[in-house]
Amino acid sequence: MNRTKAGPQAPLKLDSFLCFAIYAANHAFNRVYKPLLDRLKLTYPQYLAMAILWEQDDQTVGDLGEKLFLESSTLTPMLKRLEALKYISRIRDRDDERQVRVRLTKTGLALREKAEAIPACIIEATGLNPDGVSKLKEEITKLRASLAR
Repeated sequence: MNRTKAGPQAPLKLDSFLCFAIYAANHAFNRVYKPLLDRLKLTYPQYLAMAILWEQDDQTVGDLGEKLFLESSTLTPMLKRLEALKYISRIRDRDDERQVRVRLTKTGLALREKAEAIPACIIEATGLNPDGVSKLKEEITKLRASLAR
Protein backbone atom coordinates (compact mmCIF):
# COMPACT_ATOMS: atom_id res chain seq x y z
CA MET A 1 0.00 0.00 0.00
CA ASN A 2 1.38 3.40 -0.97
CA ARG A 3 1.16 5.63 2.11
CA THR A 4 2.36 8.81 0.42
CA LYS A 5 -0.69 9.11 -1.83
CA ALA A 6 -3.85 10.06 -0.10
CA GLY A 7 -7.14 10.10 -1.93
CA PRO A 8 -9.60 13.00 -1.74
CA GLN A 9 -11.56 11.17 0.96
CA ALA A 10 -8.57 10.17 3.08
CA PRO A 11 -9.83 9.64 6.64
CA LEU A 12 -7.12 11.83 8.16
CA LYS A 13 -7.29 14.68 5.68
CA LEU A 14 -7.86 17.82 7.76
CA ASP A 15 -10.40 19.28 5.32
CA SER A 16 -12.60 16.22 5.86
CA PHE A 17 -12.87 16.75 9.65
CA LEU A 18 -16.23 18.18 10.71
CA CYS A 19 -14.71 19.03 14.08
CA PHE A 20 -11.98 21.09 12.41
CA ALA A 21 -14.54 23.06 10.40
CA ILE A 22 -16.36 23.88 13.65
CA TYR A 23 -13.07 24.64 15.44
CA ALA A 24 -11.99 27.02 12.66
CA ALA A 25 -15.42 28.68 12.59
CA ASN A 26 -15.17 29.17 16.36
CA HIS A 27 -11.87 30.99 15.89
CA ALA A 28 -13.43 33.16 13.20
CA PHE A 29 -16.33 33.99 15.54
CA ASN A 30 -13.85 34.92 18.28
CA ARG A 31 -12.09 37.36 15.93
CA VAL A 32 -15.42 39.06 15.17
CA TYR A 33 -16.53 39.14 18.81
CA LYS A 34 -13.24 40.36 20.32
CA PRO A 35 -13.37 44.07 19.35
CA LEU A 36 -17.08 44.25 20.22
CA LEU A 37 -16.56 42.68 23.63
CA ASP A 38 -13.35 44.59 24.37
CA ARG A 39 -15.48 47.74 24.52
CA LEU A 40 -17.49 46.11 27.32
CA LYS A 41 -14.38 44.70 29.05
CA LEU A 42 -15.80 41.18 28.58
CA THR A 43 -14.44 37.92 27.28
CA TYR A 44 -16.75 35.72 25.24
CA PRO A 45 -17.55 33.32 28.14
CA GLN A 46 -18.22 36.33 30.39
CA TYR A 47 -20.52 37.76 27.72
CA LEU A 48 -22.47 34.49 27.66
CA ALA A 49 -22.83 34.52 31.45
CA MET A 50 -24.03 38.12 31.32
CA ALA A 51 -26.51 37.27 28.54
CA ILE A 52 -27.97 34.50 30.70
CA LEU A 53 -28.33 36.94 33.60
CA TRP A 54 -29.85 39.64 31.34
CA GLU A 55 -32.41 37.03 30.32
CA GLN A 56 -33.11 36.01 33.93
CA ASP A 57 -31.37 37.66 36.86
CA ASP A 58 -30.65 36.01 40.23
CA GLN A 59 -29.48 32.51 39.36
CA THR A 60 -27.32 30.00 41.18
CA VAL A 61 -23.78 29.25 40.06
CA GLY A 62 -25.00 25.72 39.34
CA ASP A 63 -27.77 26.98 37.05
CA LEU A 64 -25.28 29.14 35.13
CA GLY A 65 -22.87 26.22 34.83
CA GLU A 66 -25.57 23.97 33.39
CA LYS A 67 -26.60 26.54 30.79
CA LEU A 68 -22.99 27.30 29.81
CA PHE A 69 -21.83 23.65 29.95
CA LEU A 70 -19.11 24.71 32.42
CA GLU A 71 -17.89 23.17 35.65
CA SER A 72 -17.95 25.24 38.82
CA SER A 73 -14.14 25.23 38.90
CA THR A 74 -14.11 27.05 35.54
CA LEU A 75 -17.11 29.25 36.21
CA THR A 76 -16.15 30.57 39.65
CA PRO A 77 -12.95 32.42 38.56
CA MET A 78 -14.87 33.94 35.65
CA LEU A 79 -17.63 35.13 37.99
CA LYS A 80 -15.02 36.59 40.35
CA ARG A 81 -13.68 38.68 37.43
CA LEU A 82 -17.21 39.87 36.59
CA GLU A 83 -17.66 40.78 40.24
CA ALA A 84 -14.37 42.72 40.20
CA LEU A 85 -15.75 44.67 37.21
CA LYS A 86 -18.82 45.41 39.37
CA TYR A 87 -21.15 43.77 36.82
CA ILE A 88 -22.46 41.11 39.22
CA SER A 89 -22.62 40.26 42.89
CA ARG A 90 -22.33 36.77 44.36
CA ILE A 91 -24.16 36.04 47.60
CA ARG A 92 -24.79 32.85 49.57
CA ASP A 93 -28.40 31.73 49.41
CA ARG A 94 -30.16 32.45 52.72
CA ASP A 95 -32.11 29.19 52.61
CA ASP A 96 -29.23 26.97 51.45
CA GLU A 97 -25.73 28.19 52.35
CA ARG A 98 -24.22 25.68 49.88
CA GLN A 99 -25.73 27.65 47.00
CA VAL A 100 -24.20 30.86 45.67
CA ARG A 101 -26.58 33.21 43.89
CA VAL A 102 -25.43 35.52 41.12
CA ARG A 103 -27.18 38.84 40.58
CA LEU A 104 -26.65 41.74 38.23
CA THR A 105 -25.58 45.05 39.72
CA LYS A 106 -26.83 48.39 38.39
CA THR A 107 -23.64 48.56 36.31
CA GLY A 108 -24.28 45.07 34.96
CA LEU A 109 -27.87 45.95 34.09
CA ALA A 110 -26.73 49.15 32.33
CA LEU A 111 -24.18 47.15 30.32
CA ARG A 112 -27.03 45.33 28.60
CA GLU A 113 -27.92 48.45 26.61
CA LYS A 114 -24.35 48.63 25.27
CA ALA A 115 -24.43 44.93 24.37
CA GLU A 116 -27.76 44.90 22.54
CA ALA A 117 -26.22 45.67 19.13
CA ILE A 118 -23.75 42.77 19.28
CA PRO A 119 -26.03 39.95 18.01
CA ALA A 120 -26.95 41.94 14.88
CA CYS A 121 -23.26 42.63 14.21
CA ILE A 122 -22.48 38.93 14.47
CA ILE A 123 -25.34 37.90 12.17
CA GLU A 124 -24.22 40.49 9.63
CA ALA A 125 -20.66 39.13 9.80
CA THR A 126 -21.88 35.60 8.98
CA GLY A 127 -23.25 36.72 5.64
CA LEU A 128 -26.31 34.56 6.27
CA ASN A 129 -29.92 35.67 6.20
CA PRO A 130 -31.99 35.19 9.39
CA ASP A 131 -33.50 31.95 8.06
CA GLY A 132 -30.05 30.59 7.28
CA VAL A 133 -28.83 31.49 10.76
CA SER A 134 -31.82 29.72 12.34
CA LYS A 135 -31.33 26.56 10.27
CA LEU A 136 -27.59 26.44 10.98
CA LYS A 137 -28.14 26.98 14.71
CA GLU A 138 -30.76 24.22 14.73
CA GLU A 139 -28.39 21.78 13.01
CA ILE A 140 -25.52 22.61 15.36
CA THR A 141 -27.82 22.19 18.38
CA LYS A 142 -28.86 18.75 17.07
CA LEU A 143 -25.20 17.87 16.56
CA ARG A 144 -24.32 18.87 20.13
CA ALA A 145 -27.21 16.78 21.47
CA SER A 146 -26.10 13.76 19.43
CA LEU A 147 -22.52 14.09 20.63
CA ALA A 148 -23.66 14.41 24.25
CA ARG A 149 -25.43 11.02 24.10
